[in-house]
Parts: sequence; C-alpha cells; structure tokens
Amino acid sequence: MGKVATVFKVYAEDISMTDSIKADISNTLKPNGIQIDDIGFGIKVLKVMFIHEDQEGSTSFEEGLRKVKGVRDVEVEDETLI
Repeated sequence: MGKVATVFKVYAEDISMTDSIKADISNTLKPNGIQIDDIGFGIKVLKVMFIHEDQEGSTSFEEGLRKVKGVRDVEVEDETLI
C-alpha cells in the first residue's frame, strides 16, 4: 500500500478565531501542512494536509479536526495517492 495525502477545508465558527484554530490544530494534530486561504467576502478557510498510509483512512483526522474548539465544519477537499 502507498501513502495518501488528504487535504481538509476547516471552517471556523467565527472568522476572528481562525488564527487560534490554526495554532490548536498545529499543536495537537501535527498536520504536514496548514494554510489560511481567503475565499471571498472576508471569509477565510483553513486548508489542512495530512500524509498517511493508505490503509489508515482519513476519518480519524476528520474527527480530530471536528473536536477542535471553534471549528464549525470540516470537509475533504482533496485526497490522492503520493
């Protein structure tokens, strides 16, 4: 089995919480990459990438992201073999 890169879009309950959510995710879940993107009209989204083994699946990462304080919604943006 190979490695998989999964990118999640993470939406904050309040835009002012975006930086603190980014810090919490970085400290607790140790993603391989994280960035803040402006999607328009002042709305920001976090894009969080995890690289994991194919058989692991990405559900545990999604569940972990949903548990971070201030997170409103999480969705998979991209998932690909690397």
